[in-house]
Amino acid sequence: MNIFNILLIQPLANGLILFYRVLGENMGLAIIGFSLFLRLILTPLTRPYLDSMRKMREFAPDLGKLKKRHKDDKLKLAQAQADFYREKGINPGSGCLPYLLQIVVLIAFFNVFTRILSNGQDPTVGVNQLLYGPLKFSEGEVLNTQFLYLDITKPDVIDLPNTAIKIPGPILFLAAFTQLISVKVTSFQTQVEEKVAKKTAEASDDIQVAMQKSMVYTFPLFTLIIGMRFASGLALYWFVFSVTQTYFQVRSQGWGEVAKVFKKFGISGKERSK
Repeated sequence: MNIFNILLIQPLANGLILFYRVLGENMGLAIIGFSLFLRLILTPLTRPYLDSMRKMREFAPDLGKLKKRHKDDKLKLAQAQADFYREKGINPGSGCLPYLLQIVVLIAFFNVFTRILSNGQDPTVGVNQLLYGPLKFSEGEVLNTQFLYLDITKPDVIDLPNTAIKIPGPILFLAAFTQLISVKVTSFQTQVEEKVAKKTAEASDDIQVAMQKSMVYTFPLFTLIIGMRFASGLALYWFVFSVTQTYFQVRSQGWGEVAKVFKKFGISGKERSK
């Protein structure tokens, strides 16, 4: 067993099965409960990032003025932004570590579901290879992989009647939609850069903004397409992660660009200023 298995995959597998035991031997509930637990642990690490993002939103007009003032000198703009961040106590890189950890956890979950639970063998046998003594399944005991309409070891897809076409299932759609909302909540910086790009002659500015705007929809689309190939347990984890991430972002920064949609329907989406 390699180091990655010992340090991450094995503890995650055991944590998942611990929640499975506690939550009535329901793997879907275990994924939800364990995902919330992991998110709770990582919350103190993500708070500095959310605080920095809130400040960047608050000072977005000032950042826009800096971009306009130094639109013809990228080096001076970078220095001016660095000085501005230092003066206002903003650290744009403060969220790198926690989000890297979340990506590592996602990769580890991917390994658990694809290599252990979805590799064609009995999932009970596969997961037993990673479990510590007290959590191991006894002979004859079967791992329950059913949750709602899902078998969490299989992709969340729906077969269209009388065709060979498959479409993403509800959990995958929810995961992609929540990810879209999460990105929209934090898209204020792209709006500022778009306004500045319109006033500059450099095509690179327009290309950069266009790429940032396209990523808002590209990542959720990838979630749908890639998710159709992998175990639905992974999609369930990603959905829970996206919901909790959006919750903390909204608490810290308000609804961002999503507030515009609320206004169209007469719903209040108040911004946070502090």
